Amino acid sequence: MKPPPFTYHDPRSIEDAVALLAEKDNAKLLAGGQSLMPMLNMRFVLPDDVIDLNLIDGLAGITEDGDALVFGGMTRQRDIEYSDLVARRCPLMKEAILNVGHRQTRNRGTYGGSMSHLDPSAELPSVSMAQDAIVTVQKKGGTRDIAMADFPMGYMTPSFDLDEMVTGIRVPLWPEGHGYSFVEFARRHGDFAITSAAVLLDVEPGGRIKRASITVGGVGPAPLRVTAVEEGLTGETGSVELFTEIAEKCREIDAMEDVYAPAWYRQHLASVLTRRALGKAFSRAANGTEMTLR
Repeated sequence: MKPPPFTYHDPRSIEDAVALLAEKDNAKLLAGGQSLMPMLNMRFVLPDDVIDLNLIDGLAGITEDGDALVFGGMTRQRDIEYSDLVARRCPLMKEAILNVGHRQTRNRGTYGGSMSHLDPSAELPSVSMAQDAIVTVQKKGGTRDIAMADFPMGYMTPSFDLDEMVTGIRVPLWPEGHGYSFVEFARRHGDFAITSAAVLLDVEPGGRIKRASITVGGVGPAPLRVTAVEEGLTGETGSVELFTEIAEKCREIDAMEDVYAPAWYRQHLASVLTRRALGKAFSRAANGTEMTLR
């Protein structure tokens, strides 16, 4: 199919882009286009105006700022994949990005575009939730920051206004030597995950878990922090028995059901993948003990 007719705009600055957003009542932003273009072709979206962000300078890049990495909204997924800084300081993101589509889609897809689309199975929103990221959005007249915990408003619906756009994402960093793991189950590699699990662990000498972050994707309308699992791990010494028992709490998640998988299957996957990710993250921690969980 062909996209519906629309007026194309190619602003050269963020200020021009947000001015267009404020002016146009039915506009869509074009970042990487990996979601928007298929939706246009299949007539799932019918905008009157498309605002192309690809010619705006200064909207992409990865920098380290104190205890965080800062990503421009137009940072390509491929740049994240090949960034030594990301691999060294935020290895969870490096592991997750390898599950995003294929090389061709990562060449074009952007961090800000994935966050704005907010597919519940998408990898970057899940990592952002696990890392307690802060999303910066801008509109005509100013900017504001949104904590990732408050960013999803509903299914594929971020909590920013129609005249706002994502300009950056700040990702707080965990201490050197922390444990991490991102695992997912998809029908084929490169497909959106039916369910995923992102785990971060700060492990003390002797195997005591000081801090834990557990996020499951694809189970609900947005990536979900499983606080019951996090609380059950904190202060405990990591073990196969502990991870097997605590991961069962994921079966209590209020899971969605669709043509791809029933709710009970997503709950099952959440439990299994969380258990595996915990074992892998604990093994990777500086003072962790090698373990394998099926």
